Amino acid sequence: MNAAKRQLFGTDGIRGVAGDFPLTKDSTYLIGRALGHDLMRSEPKPRAVLGQDTRESSAWIADRVSAGLAAVGVEVRSAGVITTPGIAYLARSRGFAAGVVISASHNPWTDNGIKVFSSDGFKLSDARELAIEQDIFALLARPGAMDDTAMRVAGPSLPGEAALRKAYIESLATSLNSDLSPVRALIDCSNGAATAEAPELFRTLRVAATFTHVSPNGRNINQSCGALHPEVLSRAIAESGGKFDLGVTFDGDADRALFCDAHGRVVNGDGVLLLAARDLKSRGMLAEDTVVATTMSNMGVEIALNKSGIRLLRADVGDKYVLEEMLKTGATLGGEQSGHVIFRDGDATTGDGLLTALRVMDVMVRSGSTLAELVSDLKVLPQKIQNVRVREKIPFTQVPAVQKEIEAAQRELDGNGRVVVRYSGTEALARVMVEADSDQKMRAVTARIAQVIERELGT
Repeated sequence: MNAAKRQLFGTDGIRGVAGDFPLTKDSTYLIGRALGHDLMRSEPKPRAVLGQDTRESSAWIADRVSAGLAAVGVEVRSAGVITTPGIAYLARSRGFAAGVVISASHNPWTDNGIKVFSSDGFKLSDARELAIEQDIFALLARPGAMDDTAMRVAGPSLPGEAALRKAYIESLATSLNSDLSPVRALIDCSNGAATAEAPELFRTLRVAATFTHVSPNGRNINQSCGALHPEVLSRAIAESGGKFDLGVTFDGDADRALFCDAHGRVVNGDGVLLLAARDLKSRGMLAEDTVVATTMSNMGVEIALNKSGIRLLRADVGDKYVLEEMLKTGATLGGEQSGHVIFRDGDATTGDGLLTALRVMDVMVRSGSTLAELVSDLKVLPQKIQNVRVREKIPFTQVPAVQKEIEAAQRELDGNGRVVVRYSGTEALARVMVEADSDQKMRAVTARIAQVIERELGT
């Protein structure tokens, strides 16, 4: 099913400004009902587990979605504040028909979202999301559909939250055999969901961890911290005087992580894919000697992987599409430059920032190498990503001026760089990504494409 046909679901669930459609009190209730209808078709008495991040709107949205689910007969269990991959784990390991996460990930606190995992821990297919979406619109048009007086449920403070979170933490802690006690880490929790699990997890594994941005107030998630602002962690590491071996920084729902080496240099998802792929290959665990990345991964990581006899496949942007390609090819490692990394040598079904942090530390300990040494030969081509706010997402092939500029840029680069122009799956943005063999050329090409998009499609 073509993802472009969906109106509510993007690359990572339903997302928007909290309080505005489709995230009003009425529409979130109906989203819960529509999801409940979908679950009731597969089993007579389904159960769903629901988690949320730390935004001030997450509690009421969770309550409304829960009410909608319960109204059609779905039993809802809450895990409270928990990471997105934590809900995916609980869905697949505790017999739930679905896992629901209330989060807008890296977006500002004013936004929120609803994403859903099926009973196997995988995100819903585009076709299933489209079917749920059609049911939502049908309910919106039905008189009386928003009457929720017949049944009410408690909000996200049901008993058992701590036990559910603890089960997830224990699953991560027992996934490694290495002694991580020598590792000294500075960890930025982005005032988000990681604040509920990261401290206990790293204490359990005896990592010498110092935590920052662990005081969420509902409005400070991702605010000048976390994976959106790795320069904050970078500066803290650089100014620490050699106090830390690495830094780790999560996004708001902790499904991705970025890193800094002991000198404060940022290591993104491309670097993690490189070091993890080499480690897995050395142990005979990298299926088909293949890694799945996206169109946004730098050519530099592809060159470095090729030197190690590892093939890089590219999928569409979005960790669900990386995972689809992994399942199709049998690959055991995939991810995005932004820090979503999926390890399929275990039972992970989505990107998990906490697991990624553990795996990076594990490679460092077993190899006896620093993070800088593990990625020392990754030569990154100059790359720029420029966002252009757009009024509508018309396919670029249908905008002749834009298509002409993209084709001209590709001819100019002539194989010594790349151009990727795409729409954000979660915001009204066009993203222009250009790699070139010189910084000057990269900036010039990016600016020209962005200017044409702004002229033709901008707000």
